[in-house]
Amino acid sequence: MLVIVGAAVVLGAVVGGYILEHGNLSVLFQPAEVVIIFGAALGALIIMSPMHVLKGVIKGAIKTIIGGGSYSKRDYLETLLMLNEIFTKIRKEGLISIEQDVEDPENSAIFSKYPKFLKNHHALALLTDTLRTVMTTTISPYELEGILDNELETLHETEAGPVKSLTTVADSLPGLGIVAAVLGVVITMQKIKEPPEVLGHSIGAALVGTFMGVLMCYGFVGPLARRLESTINEEKEFLQMIKAGLVSFVAGAAPQIAVEFARRSIPPHLRPSFYELEEEIRALKSGR
Repeated sequence: MLVIVGAAVVLGAVVGGYILEHGNLSVLFQPAEVVIIFGAALGALIIMSPMHVLKGVIKGAIKTIIGGGSYSKRDYLETLLMLNEIFTKIRKEGLISIEQDVEDPENSAIFSKYPKFLKNHHALALLTDTLRTVMTTTISPYELEGILDNELETLHETEAGPVKSLTTVADSLPGLGIVAAVLGVVITMQKIKEPPEVLGHSIGAALVGTFMGVLMCYGFVGPLARRLESTINEEKEFLQMIKAGLVSFVAGAAPQIAVEFARRSIPPHLRPSFYELEEEIRALKSGR
């Protein structure tokens, strides 16, 4: 929603200022310039991006525009509660006790309490795959931390592909606007014998290409790429929290300590307080 609000502010400020200067809005309506600039930008995006990156750009842009992707304080709190349940069950009943939960999370008594986490493919895979590794090997905490760091880095690099492509497109838009403007000037030169008012209208239409390319770069596509990057970083922070809890628990920490390690790795503006987490754990144990 904030993306839509921001776009409306940008458009309102630019168009509003133009109108205040008694500009003619009909001059800004140049379908040919739109076709040249956005058609070339789309073509460049297709040239530079593999299919999975193209899908990521479309999916990420839509998700960002409608306001999805961000984690709330409640999301972090529920994940901490889930980790506490898993760690406590392992400590009391052994690793074998969670085998069925890991193999079939959708029907797990623990995971089913947290439907939003179940829909988070990356987070669920990270947790279940790590627990499988711990159950079937004698991996040390240091080795586990190395494996998780590699996985998170690989995932982050993959998720960053659409951001890089979208940023490149944003950087190219001013240049493509100049291309459209130059083509407009070429057309204007063909009308060199026309009266000044005709030439003036033609030159104005050509300059709209430069205006449109610069505006789309710095007012819309560039900020959208930056917002998508922030969303990807939020995903990494969420997975880092899960990693911190897992590594601490495998290193021998008690469930409460391992969960505290995870809590401390949460960004401050989203981190539940110690007392908030403690109260939620008490409520969960009491069946409320």
